[in-house]
Amino acid sequence: MNVMVPVKRVVDYNVRVRIKAAAVDLANIKMSMNPFDEIAVEEAVRLKEKGKADEVVVVSVGPRDCIETLRTALAMGADRGILVACDGAIEPLAVAKLLKAVCDTEKPGLVLAGKQAIDDDCGQTGPMLAALNGWAQATRARSLEIDGTSARIERETDRGTESLTLRLPAVVTTDLRLNEPRYISLPNKMKARQKPIAETTAAELGVDITPRLTVLDVAEPAPRAAGIKVKSVGELFDRLHAAGAL
Repeated sequence: MNVMVPVKRVVDYNVRVRIKAAAVDLANIKMSMNPFDEIAVEEAVRLKEKGKADEVVVVSVGPRDCIETLRTALAMGADRGILVACDGAIEPLAVAKLLKAVCDTEKPGLVLAGKQAIDDDCGQTGPMLAALNGWAQATRARSLEIDGTSARIERETDRGTESLTLRLPAVVTTDLRLNEPRYISLPNKMKARQKPIAETTAAELGVDITPRLTVLDVAEPAPRAAGIKVKSVGELFDRLHAAGAL
């Protein structure tokens, strides 16, 4: 069984995002792999190490700078990468269609994806890909076990955890509690330079990525108001009641 992992290049989570000309300022900004995608890569590599997967293929959609993100995944233990070169903003549905086209060629038994990207927080690509493929899906997985042609998943919900059994092929999106990604050693970074990365385009895959949404404006959040001190619990309750918080 082959495992496919989509990975996204995003602004590093330690960077303070700034707005310039109604857009996120990306000049001289550190970029990295989306943290949830990093968890997905780690889980795919662990499945291969357990003998549950034969090959781990990582796929990225975006500019050619995404090759560095793919190299990071290869250094973690993935076998090869695929770059779908696209410029500009790409919406989740377009990404899902591109990934489906890759699935049609690669025939993975499992797609492991991050539950969401930290730049747009949409959380739509994984479910959309499952729908386009007609596959079973499980989101926000906190544990994953592969048993032959089925997968057992424990997932996070608003009411606690839920256990599911899916028939493969399937799409599973990862949550923070699934694992802790490994440290990448320098020798593995060097080995990743020798692993293959294939390149294609949306046109070659026959997918229309024309945006369906128009961004009207982008603005930074309003500064948080300063807090106040109260002299007693009673005063605290009175202020909370007056603010409609109780």
